[in-house]
Amino acid sequence: MQTHIPDNLTCADLQQIGGKPLLLEIPENPTSATDWAQQNAGRIKSLLDSNGALLIRGLDIQGSKKFGKVTENIFQSPLLSYQYRSTPRSRMRGNVYTASEYHAHETILQHNESAYSTNWPSHLGFCCMQTPDTKGATPITDSHAVYNAIDPEVRDLFESKGLMYVRNYLDVDLPWQEVFQTQDKAEVEQFCLQQNMKFEWLSDDHLRTSQVAQVSLAHPITNQTVWFNQAHLFHLSALSQENQSHFLSVFGEAGLPRNVYFADGSPIENALLDHIRDIYQRLQIRFDWQKSDLLLVDNLAYTHGREPFTGNRKVLVSMVSL
Repeated sequence: MQTHIPDNLTCADLQQIGGKPLLLEIPENPTSATDWAQQNAGRIKSLLDSNGALLIRGLDIQGSKKFGKVTENIFQSPLLSYQYRSTPRSRMRGNVYTASEYHAHETILQHNESAYSTNWPSHLGFCCMQTPDTKGATPITDSHAVYNAIDPEVRDLFESKGLMYVRNYLDVDLPWQEVFQTQDKAEVEQFCLQQNMKFEWLSDDHLRTSQVAQVSLAHPITNQTVWFNQAHLFHLSALSQENQSHFLSVFGEAGLPRNVYFADGSPIENALLDHIRDIYQRLQIRFDWQKSDLLLVDNLAYTHGREPFTGNRKVLVSMVSL
């Protein structure tokens, strides 16, 4: 049986999670998840445009190949490769990847995908292949709500000064070969030039880059201003106090694997970023994964993160640009 989304379905008709209309529950499992995605692509995209995020529950999605095909059918667009990386991931089939492979006890802070650069995917798909024993949610946060909640003086300071991300590609974080997905330095240099990113080879295996990037953006569909950067995640203060002291003693400030400054090179006070982290935490929306859940996210409209977890958790990710 193929279940069609009614043409008159609006966000108000959807079930709610955390006060937001996010959940579309399919009462009868369609015979083919890929065919269902193809047939309902227009309605799903319309709901995403209106809402920014959508959790679809009730599809039978088994394996990375089917997940990739479902998201391609929904977005009517090829999946993107994950080239300029900031987290460790494994590539599955095609351009489907595992979610960030940090230790299970670690929290991944809320963030818009690739907002540390000037090139990012417009939409993301997440699919749960295996639920953890406890926790392990992928909370999301409305980027426009974050923008409005930030103290106007803090917001104006960031927007007037801009941001500069500085990275040293070392084995303690991610080496440049993994970040850029190549062993060829010439390819790395070409990529940096195309992205207006400054680069310097400090040794054969030590590359340093710096890139000035946006603080906020006008959403192309809603025209709402969204907070769109990863300053709170890249900054040294995102680490525990113990790790901050260790990294500074080993690498010095200039050699830190990653850090962020205002675009003029001046430091950002820890308290400013703590304020922003608190807002992300306060506004986040969470749900517990169920097997085969499909979460679709407009990458400008919503951030995503990850709770710590126990047990074996497997969530796959795909990315597109529309």
